[in-house]
Amino acid sequence: MSDRAALFLFSILMIAVSLGAAVWLLVTGQAGTVDGLFLLLTALLSAAVFGLYVKFILGRAMEAQKQAQAPAQSTAAGRVAAKQQATPVG
Repeated sequence: MSDRAALFLFSILMIAVSLGAAVWLLVTGQAGTVDGLFLLLTALLSAAVFGLYVKFILGRAMEAQKQAQAPAQSTAAGRVAAKQQATPVG
C-alpha cells in the first residue's frame, strides 16, 4: 500500500472518529457543559481539517489523472489528423 493510500485511509478513519465523538457528546448531553462544548468544537475542527486534507488529496489525484489522459488524447488526435492528410480525397 502506498503512503498516499495509507494517509487517505487514516484521514477517513479520523473523520469518522471525530464525527462519532461529536455525535456521542450531543446524544449524551455532555455538550451542554463548558468542557463538553470545547470538546465538541475540537472534534468538529479535527474532522474539518482531515476533510480538507482528503479534498486536497482527491483534487491532486484527479488533476494528475487529467494530465495523464491529455497527452494520450493529443497523440490520438495527431494520428487521426495524419491519417486524414495521408488519405487522398477524391
